[in-house]
Amino acid sequence: MKKPLMKRLLAKTLNLLILVIGIAGLESAIAQAAHDDKITYSKDIANIIFEKCASCHNPDGIGPMSLLNYEEVRPWAPLISYKVQMGEMPPWHLDKTIGIQAYKNDISLSDQQIGDIVSWAETGAPQGDPDLMPPIPELPNGSIWQLSTLLGEPDFVVQSPPYTVAANAQDQWWVRDTPFEGLIDQPRYVRATELKGSYPQGVKVLHHGHATLRSVDQHGDRASGPVGRQGVGKSGDVFNDGTGMLIYPTGSIRWNLHYFPINQEVANEQAEAAVWLYPKGYKPEFRTRGEQFFAADTGPGGLWAGDIVLPPNSIKSHQGVRVLDRPALITSFRPHMHMRGKAQSLVAVYPDSRREMLARVDKYNHAWQIAYEFEDDVAPLLPKGTMLMLTSTWDNTADNPNNPDHRQWVVFGQRGVDEMSHTWLGITYLTDDQFQRLSAERRGRLTAQTEH
Repeated sequence: MKKPLMKRLLAKTLNLLILVIGIAGLESAIAQAAHDDKITYSKDIANIIFEKCASCHNPDGIGPMSLLNYEEVRPWAPLISYKVQMGEMPPWHLDKTIGIQAYKNDISLSDQQIGDIVSWAETGAPQGDPDLMPPIPELPNGSIWQLSTLLGEPDFVVQSPPYTVAANAQDQWWVRDTPFEGLIDQPRYVRATELKGSYPQGVKVLHHGHATLRSVDQHGDRASGPVGRQGVGKSGDVFNDGTGMLIYPTGSIRWNLHYFPINQEVANEQAEAAVWLYPKGYKPEFRTRGEQFFAADTGPGGLWAGDIVLPPNSIKSHQGVRVLDRPALITSFRPHMHMRGKAQSLVAVYPDSRREMLARVDKYNHAWQIAYEFEDDVAPLLPKGTMLMLTSTWDNTADNPNNPDHRQWVVFGQRGVDEMSHTWLGITYLTDDQFQRLSAERRGRLTAQTEH
């Protein structure tokens, strides 16, 4: 073979080898990049868990397991994936296809976050580089008032009589009255309230409850208002700036507490309600008390939906209406039913007959008592004459996983195995002038946002 030909063959072979090596190197680089981009706990998932889950899933929280590190999270990866796909965790039960969708306390996951968790679980739930772990967040301390971080220490605290919650017993609805006197020396306006069980076990057994101050105003008329409303998933209420609830120096507090037992006795549990006041002499422009609305054939404010009768293996709905005799601003929506509760919706029918779905919970779960707090510029601002229509639906079939026994007739009652139907609204009634001014201010803000 001639030398020039030999050189050309050697050159082609060398070029081919370089090409093969280059392709292999490129494939290796692509594989490495894909590996680097793989979703891992340290890089991608821990931030989601810490932001959305850790406040409950920690050694002192109400969650059934702690999720503060990879070793704790890894065994639960398949269940976490399932729960987020089903929309069961984090607990946020609103229908995302209808009604107002902007809330101050929205803890639901985005589609991207759900996709990341599912992909991570399906690829073996890898840990990734531990150096990429975010710091463990500061967790809520159940022994302190949660609103104290925002408002400082409360102006006064009231305590319920003791009650012993038996281990592994039926749930209990407990009502007692205690005197209210000596804590304020003149009528005052409330800025915020919070209710909680005693720490550490009381917070685990108090499912939901209300402390209501019942008193007489300066005209001798009965007056009442909540000084604490709590549910699993909700602890306190902070009124909007310039909004307050007027209370009087003497009266009594009605404790209305619903306890769910755990696997150990909780002796002498005493719930507490904390109240933050506006300064003496301050009179807020807006007054509120919050209000309980009913869905019952007997009408709003009737017999606590006392006509509820659910036949075995049935699905049933009730509807109630309330016509506003004054303009109003609604700041929050908290449905309340029991174990057969399936859905609840709040519709506004305006004086011009226009209908608007304000909010709908389509995956109601009695284990969570969430108050859905509307963002300021979408909070329903309703004219006088608006009809609020509340519709509740119960599922007393075997398809309801929370149903203790679909073969039973179910009637109204205070235990979890009985049923209720009402909603708590954060509602502030307005004068006509206030309504017109707030409406104009909102339109101005929305116009400015659109222009920018």
